[in-house]
Amino acid sequence: MNFQAAIFDMDGLLLDTERVCKRIFQEACEAQNVEFLEDVYLTIIGCNSAGIEKILREGYGPTLDYPALNAEWRERYNAVVKHQAIPVKEGVVELLQWLKANNIPTAVATSTQKDVAEIKLRLSGLDQYFDSLSTGCEVKHGKPHPEIYLLAAKRLGVKPELCLAFEDSNNGTRAAVAADMVTYQIPDLVEPCAEVKMLGHTILPSLTDVLDNLKSK
Repeated sequence: MNFQAAIFDMDGLLLDTERVCKRIFQEACEAQNVEFLEDVYLTIIGCNSAGIEKILREGYGPTLDYPALNAEWRERYNAVVKHQAIPVKEGVVELLQWLKANNIPTAVATSTQKDVAEIKLRLSGLDQYFDSLSTGCEVKHGKPHPEIYLLAAKRLGVKPELCLAFEDSNNGTRAAVAADMVTYQIPDLVEPCAEVKMLGHTILPSLTDVLDNLKSK
């Protein structure tokens, strides 16, 4: 094989989290009497907490009480994801088992906070498949900056150009490509924009298709 490691985003890629998160954000908006702006919300996908705050403040304007909305959202979100297993997306387990059978080390590179990411992976039963976890709170620059992917590769001891990267969001895909990794995008809530499509990576509908693609090489 022409790669030596595989690095995965988590939310929207391994776990069907984005729909849950979007629904809870909408509920938080209603509780705080804030209009739910779906177009603004969709642009935060793949960002870390600092990136999310910046986008929401810019999108909603100066009248937004961001601390109150964020606290409402996080409390409701954590009440769900810290206690309930999020459904695993199609093809995830099969791909991870295949990588493990071929002795390919794997890592997660997620914008989610470390404690929450660990709980999500454990509740879903996916934690057993990963050698390393890198999270948004461990890097200075969030996606689309490549820092988190470079950190994940460093922890695996593999050069970035010898890593496969798997993402769903446009922000995450930009990060993986910028890290010089062989990147697969499996879109979730947001389809790749024209700019991202021009990055030259592979776009497939599911990780089942990714596995078929890798087996054919």
